[in-house]
Amino acid sequence: MRRFAPRVQASWRRSEGYGVSPERIEPAFTGSVDTGSLFYECGLEVLTGLQATLANEPLSLMITDPDGLVLSRLCEDGSIVRSLDRVHLAPGFSYGERTAGTNGLGLALADRTATLVQGHDHFCTALYGYTCAAVPVLDPISGDLAGSVNLTTWSDRSSGLLLALAQAAAANTSALMMLRAGGHRPQPAGRGEVFRVQPGSADPCVSGVWQAALQEARTALQAGRVVAVVGESGVGKRTLATQARQETVRRERILAARPPSPDDTEAWLALWTPELNAADTCVIVSDVEALATWTAEELAVCLNRALRPDQRPQAFMLTATDYATIPEALAVLVDTVVEVPPLRSRADDVLPVAQHVARAERHRDVGFTSAAARALTGYHWPGNTRELVKVVREAAARADLIDVRHLPPELFASSSGRKLSRLETLERDEIIRCLAEPGMTLVRAAAQLGMGRATLYRKIAQYGIRSPRAERAK
Repeated sequence: MRRFAPRVQASWRRSEGYGVSPERIEPAFTGSVDTGSLFYECGLEVLTGLQATLANEPLSLMITDPDGLVLSRLCEDGSIVRSLDRVHLAPGFSYGERTAGTNGLGLALADRTATLVQGHDHFCTALYGYTCAAVPVLDPISGDLAGSVNLTTWSDRSSGLLLALAQAAAANTSALMMLRAGGHRPQPAGRGEVFRVQPGSADPCVSGVWQAALQEARTALQAGRVVAVVGESGVGKRTLATQARQETVRRERILAARPPSPDDTEAWLALWTPELNAADTCVIVSDVEALATWTAEELAVCLNRALRPDQRPQAFMLTATDYATIPEALAVLVDTVVEVPPLRSRADDVLPVAQHVARAERHRDVGFTSAAARALTGYHWPGNTRELVKVVREAAARADLIDVRHLPPELFASSSGRKLSRLETLERDEIIRCLAEPGMTLVRAAAQLGMGRATLYRKIAQYGIRSPRAERAK
């Protein structure tokens, strides 16, 4: 009997559970595909360029959405095109695990990692004739799963370079997306980090909506329920989960774990799951939407089996962007969902958090001028609390009294809905920098910038610049 890799074995078990036919592909056709996304635009451009370098190769190049729906297929080999049509591996058809069982693109999307599925690794015998290399593509700004790049050829062809080609195409797609999105880089996320949360003072958030979410979590924990805390990235989900647990059960150890790379699942679980049998311990698993499907399944087994020395079930909490994104194996364990509102809905929390972060950075009280305070509270914080923390740390490292000149230019520019070119961004930032200088007037700023006052007024309006001097110019 053939032995499969652990991820493939897990995929086969899921395929059987989904009721996928092991003999034929049951077509799931949508009739239309979304071709308006940045991912589609960049992915198609990258694959078109790759296809031009692989002329006369029996190779199909595809991009799919996050659910495995094929958006585009490029192939010049007539025989493989006709063969793929017979198994419905074509635009408009879904090839996720629930539809086609174990296959390259379905498994790559399920586990969010580069995947090669060859011949008899496929769950459905109709796919035994193919080798499929697929790599998921994450949105370089949000970190969300955008889709996958998939290369398919005959199973008797050499597959040594197939996965490397797919990985290069996925990386180039992500890089092109980042370039066209304005060149912003995402915050690096720790993979597989496991650490103990040190007891500390209560979170400085004071807004009514934060306190309401905190009370909802405390009430659920007091009733012995499993709580999932959901909300946008960087909003403070683990912070709220930790605070709720600390205020519910005193003197309890809290262990926090972040998702590992799918290939590190076994080492990750072996590292910290023995702690699940410890007394007075609570585990918070963060960002569970980023867990590979088989990692989530193994974790669910560990959580279900974990018992404290007194035979009580081990306490644990989860965080995710939304309940719908929690892997199915973990979602069934959740009793209560608590949503943390974004920072833009919690303006009363901005200054308390900023003061708390600045004090921690300088190890003493740090002041904020009224202009800086208005800038902080007036900004929409798309990166939520994580972005606020980064901004304040950088400002506090430079001064004991934080003024507008210590804050980044984007805090003073309202969103116009139009992406600025690099030259426009440089011009906007230079105007903001100049206006932030102590004692600066609009007349002096226009002279220093080398433009007339009327031009400066027009630029301020064009870029939506908010500052005390700019406001007086309106």
